[in-house]
Amino acid sequence: MISHLKQGKSVEAKAEIDSQVRGTVENIIADVERRGDAAVRMYSEKFDKWNPPSLRLSEGEIQACIDSIGRRAIEDIKFAQAQIRRFAQIQMMSLRDVEIETLPGVVLGHKNIPVNSVGCYIPGGKYPMLASAHMSVLTAKVAGVKRVIACAPPFEGKPAAAIIAAMALAGADEIYTMGGVQAVAAMAIGTETVKRVDMLVGPGNAYVAEAKRQMYGRVGIDLFAGPTETMVICDDTVDAELVAVDLLGQAEHGPTSPAVCITTSRKIAAELPAAIEKVLARLDTAPIASVAWRDYGEIVLCDNDEEMAQESDRISSEHIQVMTKDPDWFLDRLTNYGALFLGSRTCVSYGDKVIGTNHTLPTKGAGRYTGGLWVGKFIKTHTYQRILDDEASVLIGEYCSRLCALEHFSAHKEQADIRVRRLKKPGEAR
Repeated sequence: MISHLKQGKSVEAKAEIDSQVRGTVENIIADVERRGDAAVRMYSEKFDKWNPPSLRLSEGEIQACIDSIGRRAIEDIKFAQAQIRRFAQIQMMSLRDVEIETLPGVVLGHKNIPVNSVGCYIPGGKYPMLASAHMSVLTAKVAGVKRVIACAPPFEGKPAAAIIAAMALAGADEIYTMGGVQAVAAMAIGTETVKRVDMLVGPGNAYVAEAKRQMYGRVGIDLFAGPTETMVICDDTVDAELVAVDLLGQAEHGPTSPAVCITTSRKIAAELPAAIEKVLARLDTAPIASVAWRDYGEIVLCDNDEEMAQESDRISSEHIQVMTKDPDWFLDRLTNYGALFLGSRTCVSYGDKVIGTNHTLPTKGAGRYTGGLWVGKFIKTHTYQRILDDEASVLIGEYCSRLCALEHFSAHKEQADIRVRRLKKPGEAR
């Protein structure tokens, strides 16, 4: 039997928070659409205390950021980007154009074409999340996107140097120091100084996520994303301290980040609350992580692996760490998640920062119908058709004519009929 020993906020409470965010975002977007750069600057000053002569960084300013972070940091960024680039290139190799003659004289195919321009949002107001630059800018460039612009809010009153360096090393064509809803709106709508993009990608807080949702349709987006989520599926092969560390490792993202432990171990279920408090005592981010655990933390006790898999698929968490006797059992059976981290030797932090998989992942149950960001998200697959001879056109045309008649589409039918009349050889039966 599945027992919920600790539960987070109710669905109703979460919906009320979402409603408040929605209204704020609508107003900012409308203002940016109406007033352009003036609105962007006003909100930048209001929220970030930032209003420089130009929100776009010059080559000199970018180089100054790179120079300021030190050789070790540059080497570490390059190492992480090498891993992410390598995996993205392998993913790219799995995509191929196709063309096939499905009937004599009938050729069908598709081409994989990268979108022309992408705007990448890199969070950085609370934590300078430079890893998001690798995941978005670099992946877009591997996909072949011609124009990639990137923006991040200022950090401690100036451009976030590590983020700027990561953007530049990943290949960003334009870099802006601006954040929040106003940055998303500027990239999606366009202003006097920011040329609009075709697609928006990247994680962010609840306001950024809602801005992307409201912009969807005007531009493409990578996915609908909410606060970071994590889940640990475990049994007696690990201890409560390790589980606590891995839950709090994502709870520190923000006070609304869900952290769920699903376990068959009564020992871990009993010891976890105390282990959480013990780990919080050594974390600088405890004021944030503790609130997330208090309001959104869950402990679920199950009788067996089947129940753990059932509950995991129901929740569909963004990150799922599987620390059990047989992690591959869950790899074979789980269907709803953002990314899996199999075994106690790996963790979400590895995926977030350096190992090579992408950390922009579906939240709020979206893992039921989509995966995370990868090169394929930047690719549009467009079909085409070609008919090589008159006989093939007549064959298809006669079928098409009859099917159009069933649907009462007379103009569609005439498109087929005119070709049949002109191309059919005299004496051929219809």
